[in-house]
Amino acid sequence: MASELGTDQRPLRVAIIGSGPSGFYAAQPLLKSETNVIVDMYDRLPAPYGLVRYGVAPDHAKIKNVTNVYKKTAEQPGFSFMGNVNIGKDISVEELKKFYDALIFTCGAETDRKLGVPGEDLEGSYTATEFVAWYNGHPDYRDRKFDLSGEVAAIIGVGNVAMDVCRILCKTVDELKTTDIAQHALDTLAESKIKDIYMIGRRGPAQAKFTPAEIREFGELTDCDPVVDPKDLELSEVSQAELEDPKNSANKKNCEILKTYSTREPSGKPKKFIVHFLESPAELKGDGKLQKLVLEKNELVGELGKQKCKGTGVKTEINCNILFRSVGYRGLAIEGVPFHDAWGIFPNNEGRITDGENVVPGFYTAGWIKRGPYGVVGKH
Repeated sequence: MASELGTDQRPLRVAIIGSGPSGFYAAQPLLKSETNVIVDMYDRLPAPYGLVRYGVAPDHAKIKNVTNVYKKTAEQPGFSFMGNVNIGKDISVEELKKFYDALIFTCGAETDRKLGVPGEDLEGSYTATEFVAWYNGHPDYRDRKFDLSGEVAAIIGVGNVAMDVCRILCKTVDELKTTDIAQHALDTLAESKIKDIYMIGRRGPAQAKFTPAEIREFGELTDCDPVVDPKDLELSEVSQAELEDPKNSANKKNCEILKTYSTREPSGKPKKFIVHFLESPAELKGDGKLQKLVLEKNELVGELGKQKCKGTGVKTEINCNILFRSVGYRGLAIEGVPFHDAWGIFPNNEGRITDGENVVPGFYTAGWIKRGPYGVVGKH
């Protein structure tokens, strides 16, 4: 009988698809409730924790301490974890529905958005996600090869993931070997010939998405100097007004740190971390392999808080041997679950999955597959 649901005789059975932060945050209140609940968590990977395990930079170990909270959830009676199970392929959603009262999809934003420019698929052009997963020992990317024999790398994007990629390329082997970086990645990075690491943002310094802690680290690297053109830090009245908003205090601090870098005298360190703002990739060039990156200068247009980039038509070229794009992420569809392809999410009304108009009974979602890739790792 329906009235027995959640009792000892008839526990509420819930399947959580995805074992990252949002999956564990969804499981936690269920297992602590007075209702008798059985939670089975599924993941296509053999080990849990999602981006905390495979997406956090190895030199930022403190962020991974959040797994201690997840372990306590996993130790609760009624919790089970099933790895190496790809929902939609190994088990269909229709089959799951036969055994569970509710399905909660917390499978994240698993793939990268594309730049949409000519030459993007040249050899030497990669996603930041695959590089991050590679140096973190992700089983899907363990055997990837990255040619670091050239001298110039470019990272498109100014979020924390872009910063992680830049920092790993900027650091020495001695700085990395005390981290939990995968050994195969450390061996490859030990042979790296990269000297110039460009980080390129389509908007200005006032709109950059990295945190002050991230940008501050580049002033403390052993063999790398941060290089910032003072002209890139000149702000329009609208951007300056954005910085004065208390909610943008982190952006204001970013600009202050960047300003100190712009006035530094070169120290002669062998590597340079070169920051460019208000530029977008227009084309990747090369004879079968990436050799040059064409950039178009942008300007910001629009009102306070709603500024957008507009290309000026002014283009420059830089030599470039390897490129990583970090311009946003999107979820992937699962057969049997409604999917909003343009947004890359499961359409929902406050976490209840909809088919466009009506709520799908028993289907729920949380995290990045619910709202898009907003917020830092560990935010639910």
